[in-house]
Amino acid sequence: MAAPMELSCWGGDWGLPSLHPESLTVMAYAKFSGAPLTVNTINNSWRTPKGDVPVLISEDIVISQPAKILNFLRKQKYNADYELSAKQGADTLAYIALLEEKLLPALLHTFWVEAENYCSVTKPWFASRIPFPLSLYLPGKMSREALNRILLTKGGPPLYSLSEVEAQIYRDAKECLNLLSKRLGTSQFFFGNTPTTLDAFVFGFLAPVYKVCFPRIQLQEHLKQLPNLCRFCDDILTCYFRLTVSDPALIISLQMDDNLRKSPQHPPRKLTTLKLAAGGEESPLNRLSP
Repeated sequence: MAAPMELSCWGGDWGLPSLHPESLTVMAYAKFSGAPLTVNTINNSWRTPKGDVPVLISEDIVISQPAKILNFLRKQKYNADYELSAKQGADTLAYIALLEEKLLPALLHTFWVEAENYCSVTKPWFASRIPFPLSLYLPGKMSREALNRILLTKGGPPLYSLSEVEAQIYRDAKECLNLLSKRLGTSQFFFGNTPTTLDAFVFGFLAPVYKVCFPRIQLQEHLKQLPNLCRFCDDILTCYFRLTVSDPALIISLQMDDNLRKSPQHPPRKLTTLKLAAGGEESPLNRLSP
């Protein structure tokens, strides 16, 4: 009998099972591959064994980071990619790298650095779910970490000002969305009629941008001009996620439901020129807001 597997992640809202892109990626892959995960929401990442989310626990094994979690699931014979060709596997890696390089910085900026979004949506949402007094500190820490990650990847020459960095990350993100839309075309998923790892990553990155109600929606507006990507997100939410509420936490069952068992599922088988923000420095929100 297989060992039980439990995934800890941030919770959801706006019709999403989680607002956290990396958590959404793992949850979607588990759905696609049929992995019997139990997903428990947490109210701060310090409660996880490795201080990060998502984190997968199976008996005495503790794994964090989506790529490592997905590799573990494949070793347990939950493989959503076993029908892909070598070329499709290489394309998967290339598109995931594109997402992380071109789309992730704008996603982080939208949630954690853009001042109006952070103050009116992101900070209140996370603070309401984090126990006092961590609620006074942890959202700001997450904002500084997001800014640091943006500057580490995008803050070098020739982008010498913060406004130039902002403009570039949104240009890159819109270009990435256009490429994804062109690649998806009229197909249901990126490699035909069966979802794979690439679909899980794209969904994890796009769904929060698509669904969360922000006052500043530059990236969301562009995404909504690409109806095939919006349909892609809606279809996955409709067909693959069923939420069940349990007090005190939201427990999301990732067992394959009756509708999915009747759908075409395949049986799994083995197979720095800018200064970074620090704790005592001026708020990144004051420096980076348009």
